[in-house]
Amino acid sequence: MADDKIVGLDIGTSEIRVAIGEIDPETGNVQIAGTASRKSAGLRNGVIVNIEDAKNAIKEAIDAAEQNAGTTVESVITAIGGSQIESQNSRGTVPVSSTNKSTKEISYTDVNRVIECATAIKVPDDREKLHVIPQTFIVDGIGGIQDPIHRMGTRLEAEVHIVTAAKTIIQNIRSCISRADYTLQGVMLKTLAQTQSVCQQDEMELGSILIDLGAGTTDVLVLFNGAPVSTASVPVGGNLVTNDISVVAGISVATAEEIKVKYGCCWIPNITPENDVEIILPGVGGRSPDVMMRSELCPIIQARVEQIFKMVKAAIVKNTNDSIKQLSGNIILTGGGAMMDGVIDLAQNVFKTSSVRLGVPENLGGIPEDYRRPDFATAIGLVLANKSLIQSHDSKKKIRGHAVKKDKSKSGESILKKIFKSFF
Repeated sequence: MADDKIVGLDIGTSEIRVAIGEIDPETGNVQIAGTASRKSAGLRNGVIVNIEDAKNAIKEAIDAAEQNAGTTVESVITAIGGSQIESQNSRGTVPVSSTNKSTKEISYTDVNRVIECATAIKVPDDREKLHVIPQTFIVDGIGGIQDPIHRMGTRLEAEVHIVTAAKTIIQNIRSCISRADYTLQGVMLKTLAQTQSVCQQDEMELGSILIDLGAGTTDVLVLFNGAPVSTASVPVGGNLVTNDISVVAGISVATAEEIKVKYGCCWIPNITPENDVEIILPGVGGRSPDVMMRSELCPIIQARVEQIFKMVKAAIVKNTNDSIKQLSGNIILTGGGAMMDGVIDLAQNVFKTSSVRLGVPENLGGIPEDYRRPDFATAIGLVLANKSLIQSHDSKKKIRGHAVKKDKSKSGESILKKIFKSFF
């Protein structure tokens, strides 16, 4: 991947989105040169089930982004999520080493050693580590330390968040991208990439919940003290809402999807006499067209989206235990489902908080009207995450929690080395 170009590829269940970013070598700033979104194919609930169909869809989306940007693409960085992702927290302890016995100053070597100790867990043969993210360091029993370098101490501990993915999932992604004649530069956890484009630092420090409302799955990342503390995924998404509309209204799934996108609302109080329009339902098999009011459509959608939010809430409580009580940031909604009318109101009602907002990528210049939407959070986040890694080769900028798993077939450098380049 050229140092002045980053391509974020978001392979979703219903849509494939591409963002091409170009870095100015003088300023180091990134601009979005082109984006594209195309219908997905060959995926079910975020998992590739037909490599040839997925390959063609990926190729079509990247071709469109190339035309919009007026450039060509050779390599991409992509993201994964869904049920194929697992995570756990781990802890490691090491004595602080020192060449001078009179002082015990913590060095980069000590940090490397404690991270390796915390990471030394058994991973099943069918899985591989995607990210190892330091959460906090403890020096001689004093916790809450983000950067222990140059501190004095005799014992160093680290708490880390480890994300793993199914090997076959990554292999299928690599195969699709390779068959489309592109190089896979790296793979990143989808929700982790989104934090780069939609989360503020104070939100991550105070404790926030990022919810990606996808078509096949709904993915969750809980952040606290500037780092992830848990990930979760529920196997339901926008496609289930579409199916509900299809069954209740007696129309095809394709028509139900169009109606959902055009007229969908998931909060009944938002329906007023002024916007309660008639929706024409096409007849099936020679049957005459029918009419449904928007006020009749809304309860169908709200029931299912409310169920999704309740499942998400249950998963968060299960995975975070008492730490959820410490969260005082925001609930941030991303993904295509976050663009539905009433989604913020419903989330506020289910989670019993007013601290809910949409995750909209910042204005990076270029063509902001094309990407400043919640459904582009992943593609833009991938661009920004990779920008951070490129810049860290030339600086000591500290980036917490955004290391990218490099494709081993293209780079022999270890995950930990890449992470430390990001953090220090």
